[in-house]
Formats: sequence, C-alpha cells, structure tokens
Amino acid sequence: MSWGGFKKAASRAGTTLMQKTGQVERTIDREFAEEEGRYRTPDSESSHASFLVVTAGALGTDVVLMALRMEKESNNLQKDAKTYLDSMRAMASSQTRIAETIALFYTADRASDGAMAGHAYKAAVDELDAGVGRDLDAPFRATVLEPIGKLNSYFGQINSSIDKRNHKMIDYDAARAKVKKLVEKPSEDPTKLPRAQAEHDEARDIYNILNDQLISELPMLLDLRIPYLDPSFEAMIRCQLQFAQEGYEKLSGVQRYFADHIRDDYANGALDHQVEGVLEEMKELSIYGP
Repeated sequence: MSWGGFKKAASRAGTTLMQKTGQVERTIDREFAEEEGRYRTPDSESSHASFLVVTAGALGTDVVLMALRMEKESNNLQKDAKTYLDSMRAMASSQTRIAETIALFYTADRASDGAMAGHAYKAAVDELDAGVGRDLDAPFRATVLEPIGKLNSYFGQINSSIDKRNHKMIDYDAARAKVKKLVEKPSEDPTKLPRAQAEHDEARDIYNILNDQLISELPMLLDLRIPYLDPSFEAMIRCQLQFAQEGYEKLSGVQRYFADHIRDDYANGALDHQVEGVLEEMKELSIYGP
C-alpha cells in the first residue's frame, strides 16, 4: 500500500469510528442497500441443487424460504460440476479395471457363454472409457465449466466496485462533517470553508456516480444470470443424457451372451441359491481350512 493509500485508509478508519460514536453522520442509501442485499443474498424457493439455486429468481418477501449468497452458490456450482465430471471419469476407469480383472478369469476360455460375456463387457467399457474423454469431457468443459468459471471471475471486480463505493461514501461523510463543523464554528481563515465545500462537492459527486452505477447494474447482473446459465444447464443435461444412452446401448449388447432365463432367475432368487451352492462347494475344499 502506498503512503497516500495508507493515509486514506487511516482517515476512513477514523471517520468510521466517529460514525459509530455518533460524531459523524453516516449516509444511508436504502436503494443501494436493497440491491446489494439482492446481490449478496438472492432468494431461492428451496434447497434444490446449486444450479437451480443460482438461476432462481428473486421471490416476494411473503414466500421467501431461503437466502443464499450468489457468489458462494456460483462457486459451489462450479465445484460440483467439476466433481461430477471427475466422478464420471473415475467411474469409467473403475469399470475398465473391473472388466480387465473379469477378462483374466477367462484367459483360457473364450467359447463359453460366461467367457463371451466377460470379453464383451470389457470391449463395451473400453469404448465407454474412451467416449468419456471424447464425448463428455471436452463438451462438458466447453459448455458448462468454462461459462460458469467466467461468471465467477466477475465477482472479484463487482466486490471491488462495492468496496470502492463504500470507501467513497466514508470520504463523503467525512467531508460533510467537516463542512458542518466549519459552518457551526467558523474559522478565522475565510478560505477554509470554501475549500472544505469544494472537497465536499467533489466527494459527493464521486460517491453518487459509483452509487448510481451499482444501483443500476446490480439488478441487471441478477436478472442476466438466468439467461446466461440456461444454455449451460441445457448442455449439462444433454451431456448426461448422451453418456447414459451410450452406456445403456453398449452394456445392453452384453446381455445377449446370457441365457434367456437369467433375468427370471435373478428376479425369483434362483441366482442367489446358485451362488450359495458354489460357496458351499468352496467350503468343502481342503484349502478352505477346518
């Protein structure tokens, strides 16, 4: 911080302290406070997923159920979306490793129904794993993660503008208090009041410009977040749908290697009895132990 910046910060700290003790009048702008409140805590109808929370419009006070910070929820949205993508990649990789292990069981057997199903499963999940990077990863990053990240990058600038407005408000309050003091107790130096009045007018004008800009643009930001995120929401659903459809189609092809009665056996519990029977046979082996 420069020396000039340090002096301004110290002066503002002193003004703030005097405002708390009632020595300096504080500017109250209810319109700005309302718009900043909407930006800091946009309302939501429920605790749905972050995507719906961020895109929910402001509600009337009679139906407000929850208030969440827009910046916080936007960051959560970006984090959760990335976690989803990482989870899909991890799931595809795990499927591949499981398929590799199953295929090892049938190294010498490639003709039985079980062997053919195992090798077909490995081929299917290999294609799914390759498809995650080709059909899910790149489109998801381009249409979901990058737009959300760009939105989040604006919050730092917005918060800086709000902080600057608040600093200028303190400067304005200090200048007004100085003029008031000179009016109530005139100085022997006749130039002090005109100089103080000029400083007051400059501080007021700077504050009003920043204040009016934020009052005008904060509602625009809140209103634009919905049309801005809508395409990403649609893209996210389409990416998920395509991944699920491809997984269903490829894994459905593995079913043809199973006997027709397998599904019925699973439904009526016959497969459970079959597994129990195999486990009992294993227990009868001498290597199982006493």
